[in-house]
Order: sequence, then structure tokens, then C-alpha cells
Amino acid sequence: MTRLSVNINKIATIRNARGGNLPDVVKAALDCERFGAQGITVHPRPDERHIRRKDVYDLKPLLTTEFNIEGYPTRKFMDMVIEVQPAQVTLVPDPPNALTSSAGWDTIKHFDFLKKVIAEFRSNNIRTSVFIETDPERIFKAAETGTDRVELYTEPYASQFIKNKEQAIEPFIRAAEAAHKAGLGINAGHDLNLDNLKYFAQNIPHLLEVSIGHALISDALYFGLENTIQMYLRELKVN
Repeated sequence: MTRLSVNINKIATIRNARGGNLPDVVKAALDCERFGAQGITVHPRPDERHIRRKDVYDLKPLLTTEFNIEGYPTRKFMDMVIEVQPAQVTLVPDPPNALTSSAGWDTIKHFDFLKKVIAEFRSNNIRTSVFIETDPERIFKAAETGTDRVELYTEPYASQFIKNKEQAIEPFIRAAEAAHKAGLGINAGHDLNLDNLKYFAQNIPHLLEVSIGHALISDALYFGLENTIQMYLRELKVN
């Protein structure tokens, strides 16, 4: 079964809107685990507009599932990840002022940079994943960087799903087949939700993990956090 990693950035966004510690990000993460999540994802940005560096350090000793830290590999980010020692670091090509992740790495253009960064994380026994689009050539090049996994950027799938789900999924099937052939683990994330998740999980071979935040936290406003996590887990039970 594909693992569900809950991205808790939006919980931190609500907290930061008023200051103080309500909602409590650490408690929310632990509750997500208690309610069935198999991982916790955070994406600390330089301006700390949602997850803060302190949150990252506070979470690590308390989490019992896989901790995944996403971000652009600046020296400051890399030092934090190496110190915290999460199960996985997901490298994204976001500029500092990006609202959200909106593209995958060009692994051909940035090959030398990624190879160097990934070598440092791997020497510290941290699993690496590269956020990437569906171009098989870039996926095969990602494998040459030494990364363990790729995370398929699924916004194009989500945006086309209602119009033509068969057409929307097709490039992701090819991408997953290429990744598996290259010896890479396969993660996915961005705009996956209760409407499109099951079809994605049913059709993408070798899918290890999905990271979902915005949609899941939004659904929790209506269904409650525990019930929502269980709803997403049911969508991932495709066999």
C-alpha cells in the first residue's frame, strides 16, 4: 500500500496568522500519526511564513513515522537537514519567494549541482528524493545524480483530471515506468485530493508515497482531521 505523508504547512500558516501557538503544530503532527498517517512532511521556507526552523527541530525527536523535509538546498537548509536527520529530504527547485512548488528540477541543466548536494545527504545517511516532472529523459538523468527516489509533480495531472482522466494519467504512467527502470523509488505530490487520488494510485505502478497537505487540511475543516486522514488512506487501498 502507498504510504500517506501529511504535509502540515497549512496548519503552521493558520498558527502564524495570529501569533502564539494555536493550533499547536507539533501536537497536530502527532495527532496525524495517531490518526493513521504514515509520515509527516514539512517545507520550511526562508521567510518562515508557515513552518519555522524551530518546528523542524521540535518535531524530530517526537515523530514516530517517517519525517520528510522538503526545500531548496541552500547551505542553511542543508545544514539544518543534516543536523535533524530526517528519514527523507525532498529537493525542490523553488526560488525563495515562491508561493508553492510549481515545477520540477531540470536534472540535465542542474545535474552537477544536484549530484553534489545528493552526495552530501547520502554520506549522512539521509534518503533523497528529487521533485520532478514526467519527462523520462530527466528522470533517467535524476538516477545518475545518485538520488534514491523521485517525487512526481502532479499538478498537471490534477488540473486535467476532470476533463480527461485517461489522458491526464498517461504521462505519469510512463514516468513511473521510467523511474522504476532506472532503479528509483517513486513518490508523488501536489494537488492530489479525494477526487483524483484513487485513480492515480490505481494506475501508477510502484508508487511508494504521496505527500498531501493543502487539500487534506482543507477537507479536515469539514470532516475533521482524524476522519479525513482515514478517508485519504481508504483512497490509497487500491487492491
